[in-house]
Amino acid sequence: MDYRLKDTTSKDAFNYSYLLKRIYPYIKNVLGRALMNLAIAIPLGLLDGVMALALKPYLDYVVNGSPEDTWTFMGFTIHTQVFLASIIPFGIVAFAAFQGILKYLSNYLTDWTGNKISNTLKVDLFKKLTGLDPQFYDVNSSGIVLTRFLSDPETASKTIIESLKSFIATIFGLVGLVGVLLYTSWKLAIIGVTVMTIAVTPVVFIRKKIKKVSNAAMVVGGNMTTNFNETFAGNKIMTAYNLQERQNHKFEEQINEQFHLAMSLSKRVGWMSPIMYTVCSVGIALVMAYGNHLILTGELTAGSFAAFVTSLLLLYKPTKTLGNTLTSLQNTFVAMGRTFELFDLVPQIQSPQNPVPIHSLENSIEFKNVYFEYEPNVPILKNLNLSVRKNETIALVGNSGGGKSTVVNLIPRFYDVKSGSIEFDGVDIRKFNLEELRNQISFVFQDNFMFSGTIRENIMMGNKNATEEQLQKAVEMAHLDEFIEALEKGLDTVVGERGATLSGGQRQRVAIARALLKDAPIVILDEATSALDNKSEAIVQRALDNLIKNKTVFVIAHRLSTIKNADRIAVINEGELAELGTHDELMMIDNGIYKNLYEMQFKSQEELANQGM
Repeated sequence: MDYRLKDTTSKDAFNYSYLLKRIYPYIKNVLGRALMNLAIAIPLGLLDGVMALALKPYLDYVVNGSPEDTWTFMGFTIHTQVFLASIIPFGIVAFAAFQGILKYLSNYLTDWTGNKISNTLKVDLFKKLTGLDPQFYDVNSSGIVLTRFLSDPETASKTIIESLKSFIATIFGLVGLVGVLLYTSWKLAIIGVTVMTIAVTPVVFIRKKIKKVSNAAMVVGGNMTTNFNETFAGNKIMTAYNLQERQNHKFEEQINEQFHLAMSLSKRVGWMSPIMYTVCSVGIALVMAYGNHLILTGELTAGSFAAFVTSLLLLYKPTKTLGNTLTSLQNTFVAMGRTFELFDLVPQIQSPQNPVPIHSLENSIEFKNVYFEYEPNVPILKNLNLSVRKNETIALVGNSGGGKSTVVNLIPRFYDVKSGSIEFDGVDIRKFNLEELRNQISFVFQDNFMFSGTIRENIMMGNKNATEEQLQKAVEMAHLDEFIEALEKGLDTVVGERGATLSGGQRQRVAIARALLKDAPIVILDEATSALDNKSEAIVQRALDNLIKNKTVFVIAHRLSTIKNADRIAVINEGELAELGTHDELMMIDNGIYKNLYEMQFKSQEELANQGM
């Protein structure tokens, strides 16, 4: 499966029935208010026609009427001109007030339902995001992920009710206004509706253009977000290497690209408005010319003509802005299409339907003929065979890029082997439930991620049900107690984003405390001390010694002390297990890979250590 979102376009942007079917479950949760909102749109649309129709009696009976015109109601004689002159203005105000109340209710319901749909959609998408494999995060930038998982659902969901409401209001508005046109003069109505039909014809030709530009604009938006994230996260590198001009130039190019796309869309859509205005103006001119004839011949009253022209102008208004309305609506469907493509992403790493129960490791972990590649036909591991006994510490060494980190990333199934197998006590790990498998493993990385929150919250992630006594013991064993005691709020001290307010050694010890609290039988240490100074390393190493007691340990390290303390050393070279044994055994191999590594890299560490003693 291709996880690259940047290359994903909204292929279903014009499949409206499919998209509405997909979003319906989210609308269903707010269906009562949504239907109420759509129902309100009907009188909202029809009231435009009522307002136009009110002009006919006002002009015919009030302005041009006779004081002698009367009618009888329940024995009372009512002067038509006086009555209508009194009632119609108040009626117009009442209709306007009624329409205003309906609009307020409609806008409130639109915002309520739109936000509810958007929030539910975002929650489900976030669950999808957290369930995807590490490979997804490898191949997608943070900017495109933010755009696709936040901006797209926002555009898709919050405007769908608004769009449907506007569509219904427009349709019933058109029906009401056309009804007024036919009521006042069917002859003029034929001219008006024919001209309107001609005016909307160009809309058909821009749909694909809108789709193409909308997709491109969303991609650029994602790239801009990535640029912001990289500038924020890499601010020290940017400052140290004077990369400000580079970032500024990159962002300026993205802004220009966004501008050109916006102008491209404007060119494609903008020309419709003047054409529609011109066509509609021709329609109004024809109506006025023929209307004058009908008035002079007595077929049409002045009031009917005024009501007709007002209705026609109201009818042409949405027609003339249809290009912009369509652009907005199409953007909604493009975003909707892109959003539901995210739901169609299927994690490659999944639990089996009938998982084998997993128990604590009893015998060994075995790699059997393991072959792995990140990219097709670019092997990282080739026919790797390795058996690690329970409670054994094995160090993985080798040149950078040789596959050491890949070996440990396969154990918790961050990735799956292409062929061969990894077995716990003879059972392929792909037969275990993913959550249960990962509960058996603790990780300490070179750069351990700290979540926003307190130190306590970051440690408790190892075991959310741990007691205060267990927490304090983990803090002590991780040699964090002195540091914690020096803080005013202790464990409840809030760390900065990504743990920025902690030193490298402090972050490592928080991560070790988290792993201690988890107390998993398997521990993976990936370059856990390589980025620390000697003093910090010594403290962290003591914490690690507490962590790995009576555990099965995989350790990737560049420090000789860590490697020599391992029960065995596995030398991984170009994806293959080249050598395996203790330090002394490997040093006995003439021209051995480990021996060469020791002479080039580790010997100087040993000499420095001896000098410091």
